[in-house]
Amino acid sequence: KNEKFLKSQKILRFATIDSSGTPHIVPVWYMYANGKFYVGTNTNTRKAKNIKKNSKVSFCVDTGIRSPDIIGVMGTGRAKLILKTEMVKLITKKILLRYFTSLKNKSAQELLDQTDCIIEITPKKVTDWRY
Repeated sequence: KNEKFLKSQKILRFATIDSSGTPHIVPVWYMYANGKFYVGTNTNTRKAKNIKKNSKVSFCVDTGIRSPDIIGVMGTGRAKLILKTEMVKLITKKILLRYFTSLKNKSAQELLDQTDCIIEITPKKVTDWRY
């Protein structure tokens, strides 16, 4: 029942855990498909480095400030890095097309060039709310 909502939203708040056990949370662009979230990034980012050491993550997608339009989905799960170049480019293009009308856009091209890995998030425990 959350699939339509997750496919319609544009920002995923994504938390990883650093080596000292401190949460690191960032808003990211994403794609939701086959029950998983996909986030493009660079292997030098804090979130990618954290996932290499600890695959435990949490996430939240939410919207609204007035009832009856307050909707959210949050959860915990495991993340892994997809590093195969052709897979990374394919998924990155799909993600970027959710935010840009065309990949000819200069910003889209820069993001495509900078993205060298995809974070694949597999939710384990999910909670949702509607008010």
